[in-house]
Amino acid sequence: MPKVPKALSRPCAENLSPLAACEWSYAQAAHLLERAGFGGTPRQIEALAAMTPHAAVAWLVHYADHDNSYLAPFEQSGFWDPSLKNFPVSRPLSTTLAEQTGEAMGVRVKPRGPRPLQPVTNRFFYWLRATALESRRVGFWWLDRMVRTNRPLEEKLTLFWHGHFATSEEKLRDYRKALVQLETLRGGASGNFGVLLEAVAKDPAMLVYLDAAQNVKGAPNENFGREVMELFTMGVGNYTEDDIREAARAFTGWGNDDLRFVLDADKHDDGIKNFLGRTGHFTGEDILAIILEQPQTAVFIACKLYRFFVREEISPAFASVLGDLLRDADYEIAPFLETIFLSEDFYSEGSVASHIKSPTELIVSTYRKLGVAELPGIPDPWSVGKTLGQVLLYPPTVAGWGEGRAWITPGLLFERANFAREVMFPDIIEFSDPMFNPGREVKRVNANIVAGMEITAATLEEGAAPSVAAGIGEAFNTRYASLMGYQEALRRLKPTPRAPAQFSLAGMMREAGASSSEEAVDLLAARLLRVPLAPPARSALIETLDSELGTNNLTEADSYMEHGLRIVAHLIMSAPQYQLA
Repeated sequence: MPKVPKALSRPCAENLSPLAACEWSYAQAAHLLERAGFGGTPRQIEALAAMTPHAAVAWLVHYADHDNSYLAPFEQSGFWDPSLKNFPVSRPLSTTLAEQTGEAMGVRVKPRGPRPLQPVTNRFFYWLRATALESRRVGFWWLDRMVRTNRPLEEKLTLFWHGHFATSEEKLRDYRKALVQLETLRGGASGNFGVLLEAVAKDPAMLVYLDAAQNVKGAPNENFGREVMELFTMGVGNYTEDDIREAARAFTGWGNDDLRFVLDADKHDDGIKNFLGRTGHFTGEDILAIILEQPQTAVFIACKLYRFFVREEISPAFASVLGDLLRDADYEIAPFLETIFLSEDFYSEGSVASHIKSPTELIVSTYRKLGVAELPGIPDPWSVGKTLGQVLLYPPTVAGWGEGRAWITPGLLFERANFAREVMFPDIIEFSDPMFNPGREVKRVNANIVAGMEITAATLEEGAAPSVAAGIGEAFNTRYASLMGYQEALRRLKPTPRAPAQFSLAGMMREAGASSSEEAVDLLAARLLRVPLAPPARSALIETLDSELGTNNLTEADSYMEHGLRIVAHLIMSAPQYQLA
């Protein structure tokens, strides 16, 4: 018989006592896999349910024991070369440098002819386009890892830390730094928070994102000093403006040489600092150590992890309990999570099916529940994420993404249903690869130049008059450079695999031995939902499938039932309940 999810009506909220082995079931195993991973197939859930609770939690938390060697590292397109190491922060700086020195980014100024700075400007836009395109590929590669991995908690934690220690490609403009940071986050995901904190503080992406280069002796930049306390460790209200300024002084001189952390002693302020009631010649490492000594730091991190993995509501008393639990574990994440995942609280009524999936969780859990072996390229996951509000490597602010109800509006619920439709009924005829869509402006410039129009005229705003005849006297043309940079990047871009998800709902029904529409609907609901269908909804879905198949007997409809099953699956995935984990 198909397994139908049952409500876990345990009233043991805020109770960290371990769940008794006799209370462990398929429903609890499904909830654990949903939260500590991205969900899974009935067979994967049954494998966890066959273990004891301790063994199931250990299997997820101590993931280093699982072989993941089949996951390939990211294969770069080959965009970068050493001439781009000190990439100018703006186009004006690149052309000014070229005017002053005769070259920039490895490209020399033309000795004669029109637009002498055009090759340099083309080069500047080439890297902007290239790193943006490659960042999309990195996001695709990471989502693919989430779908394929034998270590779902490893990727779930990496996603959590990516939102916690947020940096965005929009400011980094270097996909390589994002890759390095992802490896830092993944490598320390379930380890010691203090070790991870220092590693991220010295990470090239964080150093660039929070302006470490501008933090020097005599003129400290407070960006990192503020965010390390406000967002990364303690939370608002647990430090003073003086603490921020003193912390910034301690971090002076921290910087990066491309992908390597460096400390410039000449830029470091080694004077006496007064920080959180302590006085000394503090370094940046000292500041981080003092922060970790604060009880509020453990409370802040423990509660943020709890809200991500369990539920949002935390009483002040329970927040203190969680903080003590993390401090007692010396900030080790794995034992903290083990206690949480084994607790009565984790399986209580208020914790089950109360988490609204982020767009990334929605995408990945959909494919893992369907047993898809690799991330499909249709629909394009970057486009789906952009529509739903979460693009990997592009958090909107240093605070990361909002969670919970921030993910859902009536319009976004409609778009989530559209994603479900595209999974079940991929539009391979109208599909357009967004990697090769340069935008309206570049298309217009290209079309006009192909039509024989002179570059300057081709890039004028509508109604504007040319400032110079036929571009004479123009040192470079920015819009043309955008086109040329994009074309150069595309010549080197490695393609993204584009195919719809490969799965068979009919095959799932045959494997489960389903013989009727009722059983088919129950099987689909059990696979896709963590809450039971309401009786009226279940009846409506059964009627829909009966009508589509022309029979209640799956054996009679065996040769054509896939389409009808996909209609029902789409309806289930369009429901508000499907957004809950």
